[in-house]
Amino acid sequence: MKVLLTGGGTSGHVTPALAIADIIKERDPSSVIAYVGTENGIEKKLVEKEFYEYHTIEIQGIRRKLSLSNIKTAYLIMRAPARAKKIIQKFKPDIVIGTGGYVCWAPLKAAAEMGIPTVIHESNSIPGLAVRKLENKVDLILTNFPSTTDSLKEKKKVVNVGNPIRQNFGECSKADARARLGIAADKFMILSFGGSLGAPAINQAAIDVMRGFAKNKEDVVHVHSGGKNYYKNAMELFVAHSLEHNHRLDVKEYIYDMGDYMTAADVVICRAGAMTLTELARMHKPAILIPSPNVANNHQYKNAQAYAKAGAAVLIEERDLDSQIIVEEMERIYSDAELRQKMGDAIASFAYEDVNERIYTEITKLVRNRSKIQKKGR
Repeated sequence: MKVLLTGGGTSGHVTPALAIADIIKERDPSSVIAYVGTENGIEKKLVEKEFYEYHTIEIQGIRRKLSLSNIKTAYLIMRAPARAKKIIQKFKPDIVIGTGGYVCWAPLKAAAEMGIPTVIHESNSIPGLAVRKLENKVDLILTNFPSTTDSLKEKKKVVNVGNPIRQNFGECSKADARARLGIAADKFMILSFGGSLGAPAINQAAIDVMRGFAKNKEDVVHVHSGGKNYYKNAMELFVAHSLEHNHRLDVKEYIYDMGDYMTAADVVICRAGAMTLTELARMHKPAILIPSPNVANNHQYKNAQAYAKAGAAVLIEERDLDSQIIVEEMERIYSDAELRQKMGDAIASFAYEDVNERIYTEITKLVRNRSKIQKKGR
């Protein structure tokens, strides 16, 4: 089976695509995978690490405010489907699968018009713009949240399967993960990140925890990812508070081996994107969630609220965030092992069973059915 994947802009769109690639390769080692993304997006860096054939389309997102950039965006939107069609004609995929972000619109639109089976996977509870624009064109819509169907018109196309997880994500034990990362078994480990691009508010929260909590406790290790766009901001805060010489504290630009770091962690501070929540549930990790206020329909807050109500996480809205509240919450979680266990058990209840098998079944069923229809039409 030849599969063309597409999705990008943030790792939250790329990670599920790569997880789907893992699913397909595991069950069909002879399958051939290629990817469509942008030249400068995070997807290029992540996909090329997997050695998949990579094709580029020049396209960018629409700014919500009036901007001259939107004139260029309109031009690129008009050109992108023709470029996508050329990629498809050259690669000749059996199916095209998208996982969100503006880059996936053109390949899926072109494939649908060419009669090639098309699938889009939506991780968030509220479908993004690309999914809404494509729902009447694609053959199948896979969702993570059952409630996503309520926001879609093409309900008959929707199958709720959950979120796919990378094949190697969290497969080792906590002890093995710590050994690989050089973190002692008796340390309390905090992991924090603001997504692949980063977020100033999460950077500030992480530094507040480091200077107000972690640096004063010899048994605490704290690793933070500042993100591609805001790593400089994170390092400036780190140095400003003279934390750079403390060997138990670390600020990285991006964490590629997130599975090991999340496995090793005792608690995680992060946004509430759907993919991150899926990973936390899979790993049974207590979390402090600070949802992004800059997403459509405030869907991260809604995601985080469901987890907080179940006792699986602490929810702090960005507008309420200050150094005192996050340090107090960290102190509470750190000092109560029973609470951490309860939070871990509660968040585990959000994990789907047999996600990968469900996704593979739906993909292969679509390809087989389309093949049968085409044969009858000859």
